[in-house]
Amino acid sequence: MASPKKSRGTWIHRAAIRLFTLVLAVLVFWLLGFLLNDIRSLPGPDYSMIEAKHVDQELVKQGIGLDEQIAELTRQAANQAEQQRVVGDSSNNLQQTINQLLELQRIGLQKNVAFSDTEQSNFTNSLNLFLENQRRYQGLSQTMAEMLEQKQNLIREKQLVELKVEKQRAPARREFNELSEKLRLTLAFYQLLILLAILGIAAIVLLKNRTSIYFPLYLAFGGATLLRVTLVIHEYFPTRYVKYILIGGLMLVVARLLIHFIRVIAYPKPQWLINQYREAYERFLCPVCDYPIRMGPRRFMFWTRRTVNKVLVSSEGGGQEETYTCPACGTALFEPCLACDKVRHALLPSCSHCGVEKGENSDPSV
Repeated sequence: MASPKKSRGTWIHRAAIRLFTLVLAVLVFWLLGFLLNDIRSLPGPDYSMIEAKHVDQELVKQGIGLDEQIAELTRQAANQAEQQRVVGDSSNNLQQTINQLLELQRIGLQKNVAFSDTEQSNFTNSLNLFLENQRRYQGLSQTMAEMLEQKQNLIREKQLVELKVEKQRAPARREFNELSEKLRLTLAFYQLLILLAILGIAAIVLLKNRTSIYFPLYLAFGGATLLRVTLVIHEYFPTRYVKYILIGGLMLVVARLLIHFIRVIAYPKPQWLINQYREAYERFLCPVCDYPIRMGPRRFMFWTRRTVNKVLVSSEGGGQEETYTCPACGTALFEPCLACDKVRHALLPSCSHCGVEKGENSDPSV
């Protein structure tokens, strides 16, 4: 009984299969990404709680109090500076007024005109007010100098407190970093554990269903998982280690492929042999030793695999068929068909005349 023939489908169907295989791989990649994000959302260490165990809270409160005092002194100094500016402006105006009154008095003396009582009173009041403003200005300057000195003392005290707190925070940061790194490795372990389990299942399914019609489904699933595993390894492991892991993985893949092709050549499957024989017959070369099949109009011609399509063949005697054995390796290449007695390809499964496969009998009663 003839073996069932596999349909390749139209090019549109083959393109659709490739497209949807890629789309499925992208969807699986996204799904695995959502799963990994859920794993990454596990709560990490709380730095505030760790710091509370190592840092004296009284020092922290003292630092906060010093910050508040420094801020208050800064605000008061700003107010004093504003008052000093107002007093300075007032003093400048009074000084201009006094200068004008003095200029009037000088002009009056030149003209033998004396100051009136009102003018003298205004001059005296302006001078007294000017002197009072000067005293206030100096007082404000003294107050601002005291505030500045007090602020500097508070800043120095705050620096000492911060130095003590910083020394106490060092072990807290170390503990936090250790816990964070431990959590990071734990997350990496969980993610790789799940991904490698999925990848192992995908690899087993792929190997067991290499000839299945649903192979593209398994290929999309396995390819997306492998890519996600690679990204996780790159994310959690240092680059200097990733290169060794990547090279090691590639070496295993290449070695496995090399073993596969060696076994294909050493122990070829029937379908592989048929494909090899078919291609050799198409180029008129012996499927076993690649020696040219010189029969019919090609009896006295020479060609290779690359030049076979460039050799012009005469049509004279082209319809004559004959048995043929390779003179180089002794392999029978054309032989009589047991069903129709016509010459057929000896190494291909079916007769080109009657279609009967090799080993079948044309008489159903036998």
